[in-house]
Parts: sequence; C-alpha cells; structure tokens
Amino acid sequence: MSEDKKALLIVEDDTGLQSQLKWCFEGYNVLIAEDRESAIAELRRNEPKVVLQDLGLPPDPEGVSEGMATLQQMLSITPDIKVIVVTGNADTDNAVRAVGHGAYDFYQKPLDTEVLQLIVQRAFSMWELEEENRLLLARNASSPLEGFIATSDKVIQVCRLIEKVAPTTATTLLLGESGTGKELLARALHNLSPRASEAFVAINCAAIPENLLESELFGYEKGSFTGAAKTTPGKIEFANDGTLFLDEIGDMPLALQAKLLRFLQERTVERVGGRKEIPVDVRVVCATNQDLKVAIADNRFREDLYYRISEVTAAIPPLRDRPGDAVVMARAFLQENAAKQSSPLRNFTQGALQAIETHEWPGNVRELENKVKSAVIMAEGKQVTAADLGLDVAGTGSYPMNLRAVRLEAERRALTQVLTITDGNISKAAELLGITRPTFYNLMQKHDITETA
Repeated sequence: MSEDKKALLIVEDDTGLQSQLKWCFEGYNVLIAEDRESAIAELRRNEPKVVLQDLGLPPDPEGVSEGMATLQQMLSITPDIKVIVVTGNADTDNAVRAVGHGAYDFYQKPLDTEVLQLIVQRAFSMWELEEENRLLLARNASSPLEGFIATSDKVIQVCRLIEKVAPTTATTLLLGESGTGKELLARALHNLSPRASEAFVAINCAAIPENLLESELFGYEKGSFTGAAKTTPGKIEFANDGTLFLDEIGDMPLALQAKLLRFLQERTVERVGGRKEIPVDVRVVCATNQDLKVAIADNRFREDLYYRISEVTAAIPPLRDRPGDAVVMARAFLQENAAKQSSPLRNFTQGALQAIETHEWPGNVRELENKVKSAVIMAEGKQVTAADLGLDVAGTGSYPMNLRAVRLEAERRALTQVLTITDGNISKAAELLGITRPTFYNLMQKHDITETA
C-alpha cells in the first residue's frame, strides 16, 4: 500500500464482511484485525487515526462485552483515535453505550457503503482538524495570534488582516459582539508590530465613570481637582512608544470624543488642569460591540472621530456564524483546562458536541470557555456531557437517535460543505467525496440541494 494513503483499521471477524469493506475502502490503507489482540497489535504497529469496529467480536461474537472492552483499550492507548462502532440492526442501545464510552460515532447494519464512506471520511477530517488545533496549542507560546483559535474562513481572513496591518502605524478598529476576542486580536496586533517590546495599555471606556475617564486617559496636574494630590500621567502617556487599546469606544462621552480626536490629529496630550502639550508616540487600536454608524445617526458618536479611528476595520463574526469553530474551541479549552486541573477528561459525549454545535452562544467565545472550565470541575463521568456544560440538549436540538436522521444529516452536511469548498464544481466535489458524478447528482436531488448551494 502507498504510504500516502490514510490508514483505516477494520476490526471484524466475518471474512465476507472483511472483503466487502476492504473493497469499499480501496482508497485507504486498510488494516484488518479479527479480535482484540490483533486490533491492539495493528494499533500499536501502524497508528491508524480511524477505526471501524464491530461490537460483536470473539470470544463473544453474539454479545458486545468483548467489543466494548476492545473499544476502551484502544482509547486508553490512543485517546485521540476516532472509533466508529458497527452494531446489529436496531441495536441502538449498545451503539449509544459505545458512544458514551468514547466512540466517535456508530453505524448499524446492513451496510450502505456510500453512507459508511461519508462517515469514515468525516472522522478523518475531524481528526485532522483536531490535530491542527493540537499543533496550534503546542506552539501557542510563540504564536502571533496567541490564544485565538480560527478554523472558519471568515475568521482566518480577519487573522490575515491583523498580520498584514500589524507592521504599519494605521489606527485600527475592531468590531464584534462581546466575547468574540477583540482584545486578543488587539494584543496580537501589538505583538506582531515593531512596538512589541513596549507597553500594551488597555482601557475599557464603558467601565470607568464619565467624570473619571478623562483624567484616566489624559492624566492630571496636582491640585487640578479635589483629591489630585500629585501630578499623574494618563494611560495615553503610559502607552508612549507602545500600543493603546480603547475598548468599547462606542461608550465614550461625546465631550471626551472631541479631546480624543484632537489627540489623534496632533499626537499631543494635555493633562487635566495643565497647559503644557506633551508629545506622545502611540499606536491606537479601538474596539466596540456597537454599530457606530447607527450611533453617528443618533448623535452619540462623532463622524469625524469614526473616520479617524477606522483607517483599517476588522469585523469579527460571532461564534454562531463561525461553522465548526465552537467544537474545535471547546476541545482546545477542554485539553487546556483538564491539564491545569489534572483531570482525566479528554473528550465530550456526542450529545455534548451536538449541543455545542447548535447552541447560539450569545456570550460567544467567553461564554464557551467559561462553560468548559466549569464542566471540567463539575463532570463526574469519563466524558463531558451536555448537562456538565449547562446546555439543554432538548432545547438546542437533541442528538437524533434515529439512524436514518443521522445519515441524512451527515450526507447533507458533507454535500453542502464540499460544494462550498469547490465553489460549486460538481466534478471536483464528487472527486473529493470519492464518489461518481451521477451518484453526487442523485444525492443532491435527494437532499434538494441546488448547484449554487
């Protein structure tokens, strides 16, 4: 077999099914095992990333005890492996048990080779995605976008924009809902800039009372107001030669906006109660969760200031609009926090993953991270459940235990994703999925998907 082919381990004692499955997955480097001992040997020898395993294995071919034991032993050796268990017709209970023990997915006989191919391909794709994330975490100490996980195209574009604008002096505006990671991107912009060795000073314009914000930003002279016992430089001066991050700038009072505009134009500050203009060399990055154009129309934000702070604008999409990011982030947060808490938790149940995918995440990444942190502390089982995360599975679209519904959803998602990747090119899409054009067209018709999907 070619070394370029992905290794797929099939654990099945029926020689007829072995041949059928080997033919079905001829595009892979297929490894065959008949029982637990040979399966573990193949696992150690060839390190396959995906396993297709029958639950009925000798010496208990009519039961599932040996199959369950094989599953658990494989996961104990390689926790990241994706095991798809194969069960008898209508044997949903044992399939769910296997998923509860850590199986990635399940499939019930009789075999539908095209559906099984999609499930296996999806398992390889998920392993590769998680491996990318593991590599990202491993090198996050030197990563310019430290702590910012991006897998969806929209967010990757934002990261590329940050990398491109960082070496310049352009004033940058970060737009996004609360919890989307605006400060992380601001810090990444600073760390990638020539000012990285200087100070990064952040101030939340919404968290400081209006009567104190001016002195906090610009500083004050001794005796300028009651309690001003000594001359104190402001945040802008502290950020000299570095980066000033003005978070929630949309909440800045109008009167102070005028003074900030003058600073941006003149690059000098005048302390409260002072007369001296102090030159400051600082890179300014602003962020807000508000629509500043609406604020301008409502006379809550100065239009001239808006154009001054938005020389470059980066819009960060909310988590609900970032397909795939929530699950990848959740796994990363689980790995990070389990290590900190010395917890054996390494994975989520399928129900938890479904809840993560379908939850709206109004608090975005911050909400997700907090829920995973809490779950690591509260979870009592071997895997994190939806209940551990505080997510209502029923309310977010419970995991369908009807296998037909699972198959249909997997098919439709694979078709729409591959059409997006290939920009609607049917030939390329069919090639990526490893099926013929007629079969692809039949699946499109089955799911009512147009060529422009």
